[in-house]
Amino acid sequence: MFLVSPKRFIALPKGMMKTLVLTTAMISSVIITGCATKPYVNNTARYAAAPEFYTVRSGDTLSGIAARYGLSYISIAEMNDIPEPYRIYVGQSIRLKNTKRSTTTQAVTQSAPIQRQTITTPAPVTTAPVKPSVPVTSVQTKPTVTTAPTTPAPVSGIRWVKPSNGPVLQQFNLASNIKGIRYSGNVGDPVFAAADGQVVYAADGLKEYGHLVLIKHINGYITAYAHNSKLNVKSGQNVTAGQKIAEMGSSGTTRTMLEFQVRLDGKPVNPASVLPNN
Repeated sequence: MFLVSPKRFIALPKGMMKTLVLTTAMISSVIITGCATKPYVNNTARYAAAPEFYTVRSGDTLSGIAARYGLSYISIAEMNDIPEPYRIYVGQSIRLKNTKRSTTTQAVTQSAPIQRQTITTPAPVTTAPVKPSVPVTSVQTKPTVTTAPTTPAPVSGIRWVKPSNGPVLQQFNLASNIKGIRYSGNVGDPVFAAADGQVVYAADGLKEYGHLVLIKHINGYITAYAHNSKLNVKSGQNVTAGQKIAEMGSSGTTRTMLEFQVRLDGKPVNPASVLPNN
C-alpha cells in the first residue's frame, strides 16, 4: 500500500495502514455524534401571576390586561359581564380568577351575590268585621330625610326606587343630549342606589360627569349617578336598593344636581320607564 506525497510515494506497512483507517473512522464518528446531540433550548414566555381582582388604570385595555397575565380577554369579559366592544373604565375592579368569594362580611363590602328578586302577593283573607270596644287612635311618624323614596316598582325582576328626593329639573330627551333624568337639590342631599347591584366605578375619571358612580344590576342594566360632591361607596362593593351611595353636588357641571341614567345592554333608556311613579 502506498501514501501519496507531493514529491514521492511512501510505502506503509500493512498493520499501520489498518490503524490509520480505523482512527479516521473513529474521528468521523465523534464529529457526527457531536452534531446530532446538540441541545435545543426552548424559551417559553413568562407571565405575571394573575391576582383575583385587578383595578383598571389609565391606558389599560382588556386585551392588554389579559396578555399581561397570559389569560383570554374573552374569558375575562364573560366573567365580568363586559359586552362588546369590551370597554372598561379607570378605577373599575375586574375579576381575573373564577374563584368563589368568601362568605364573611366586612364593614364596607357585602359579599352576597346579586339575586333575582321575586315579589309574592299573599292570598286575601276574609274575616268578619269586628267592632273595637276601645277607640283606636292612629300614630303618625315623621319620615326621616335620609330614606329613599318609597313604593318600589318591580321591572324585569328588579326592585327599583327613586335615586333622589329632589324635584325633577329635566326629563330624558335624547334630542337635547339628556340621557337621563336630572334632579335638583342642595349640596349634600343624599343620593340613593336605584336597585340592588354591584358598584363597578366610583371615581372622577370622566370630567364631564364629575364624581360618578356606576352600578351593575342583573339582566343587563347599569345605572349612573353623576355630579356628586362626595362618594360613599367603592368599586367592587355590593349595594341594596335605597342605600345612600353619594351626596349631591355640582362636580363637572355649573349647578347643583343629580344626573341619573339607566342603560340596558349599553344603550340609554328613559329612567321613567322603570322608576316608581310617586
